[in-house]
Amino acid sequence: MQIYLPIADLPVNIFLLLAMGAAVGFVSGMFGIGGGFLMTPLLIFVGITPAVAVASVSSHIAASSFSGALSYWRRRAIDPSLALVLMIGGTLGTALGVSTFTLLRSLGQLDLMIALSYVVLLSSVGGVMFWEGLRAMMRARQGAVATVRRPGSHVWIHGLPLKMRFKRSKIYVSVIPVIGIGLLIGFLGAVMGIGGGFILVPLLIYLLRVPTSTVIGTSMVLTLATMMIATMLHAVSNHLVDAVLALILMVGGVTGAQFGARAGQMIRGEQLRLLLGLLILAVGIRFAVELVIRPADLFTIRETEMSQ
Repeated sequence: MQIYLPIADLPVNIFLLLAMGAAVGFVSGMFGIGGGFLMTPLLIFVGITPAVAVASVSSHIAASSFSGALSYWRRRAIDPSLALVLMIGGTLGTALGVSTFTLLRSLGQLDLMIALSYVVLLSSVGGVMFWEGLRAMMRARQGAVATVRRPGSHVWIHGLPLKMRFKRSKIYVSVIPVIGIGLLIGFLGAVMGIGGGFILVPLLIYLLRVPTSTVIGTSMVLTLATMMIATMLHAVSNHLVDAVLALILMVGGVTGAQFGARAGQMIRGEQLRLLLGLLILAVGIRFAVELVIRPADLFTIRETEMSQ
């Protein structure tokens, strides 16, 4: 059954969109991530323009992050002060990202920029996660014990000025890297349509030493804030948010997430990291192939604004 997407200006099979939402929701529930890194490419692969895909997926991620953040808030698994500082950087990064998005769109370079960003980011992150998961599995088979850095150990980041104590996370660290991490995640989310959880969580754990008991919930609060701001800015400045598309994806995503969460509980941690790294790497390679293959049409038609 076909449904017309008003902003995307494209008829799409509604069952295909529901299946995509369910599949990404399944992956999100299994790995505990937002899934924007997978949803945006899927929409682009089925013919939706990258600009509309990025803007519409932002609202989808915001909706899914809200329920997760609310759940973690009730369990007191969120560090409010850390989330607030992250949101300061996230707000600035999102505004900068939307401005960059608008500029690239006006220059006709947005599609290329999005594709290159996905190739570089997903290939590198996916490769590292795949290799780390593979090494963990090999160590487990050999009976070796992984060396874990002590929670109280310090790195160069802990020597930066403007330190602040985050009581819920029990860390004392400079606000400079915290704001910087928020800015990075906000920028990437606005330009690429990703929540950035697969980047944010490792940064908080390995750089700032945020305990796992608060890192997931705090990251969801930042994702919620940045994606809400990105959705509003995209809707106001670029008019690219397709509410019909986002709603259909949300319905499928909520359903798939329930099954994904159950499946994730049956798989070991190192196997989850290996599978997630392989999935991220595959999406990056898919984008790289799209950049080098010869297109069927050797020209494009793009609307331009004519001055009076």
